[in-house]
Amino acid sequence: MQQLKNKVAVITGGNSGIGKATAQLFAEEGAQVIITGRRDDVVDQAVADIGHGAIGLVGDVADLAHHQKLADLVKNRFGRLDVYMANAGIINLTTSDKVTPDEYDRHFATNTRGVFFGVQAVAPLIRDGGSIIVTSSLAATKILPDHTVYAGSKAAVAAFARNWAVELKPRKIRVNILSPGPVETAILGKLGVSEADSPAFERHMASLIPVGRMGLPEELARAALFLASEAGSFVNGIELHVDGGMTLA
Repeated sequence: MQQLKNKVAVITGGNSGIGKATAQLFAEEGAQVIITGRRDDVVDQAVADIGHGAIGLVGDVADLAHHQKLADLVKNRFGRLDVYMANAGIINLTTSDKVTPDEYDRHFATNTRGVFFGVQAVAPLIRDGGSIIVTSSLAATKILPDHTVYAGSKAAVAAFARNWAVELKPRKIRVNILSPGPVETAILGKLGVSEADSPAFERHMASLIPVGRMGLPEELARAALFLASEAGSFVNGIELHVDGGMTLA
């Protein structure tokens, strides 16, 4: 039985990594999926890979006009929304003494401001009893080297989510936080880890995780499906750490 049959789901940053894996799983589970991303070619390829009638919208979550465009698309095409996953984000690891104002602003514009105003724009379209998932990070609660600005931006969205869970109580909209640990995605390259260095980096990360390996995007997608579907119907306001136990290490 498809767990999201006839549901409409939006996943920001659904063109790669955890977002794309989640979009693929949601589509397989019967949802009409809409993904967003910043690059036309990557969004187009992701839509083709996801199939099942997926729709792509190109735009930057740091641009507030993008959220209104997304809300208009959902309203005009479907009239309502069942699941919204605020997943788009950026990361650049830097010690605090080297963080520039521009770098700080970029993190908070995308990871924090983009989440807040994205939810603000689509919340009126989410059906009563729907679900919002906010992607935070292990870094929001566990101190990791060079993560200060990124961690702050992700801690803020977790606080947003807990407040929304209470604010949206009259509409029975559940709001939960998905906090991944290290996951094997293309973002490793964006962190400056070369292809040659990736095996050593992954071995080091695996040594820090009790289950002995990095996570897979598909594992995060299954956790998101739990939060979005009836399987998680009595789960609200939690922070679900999907990190192989790294929180404990």
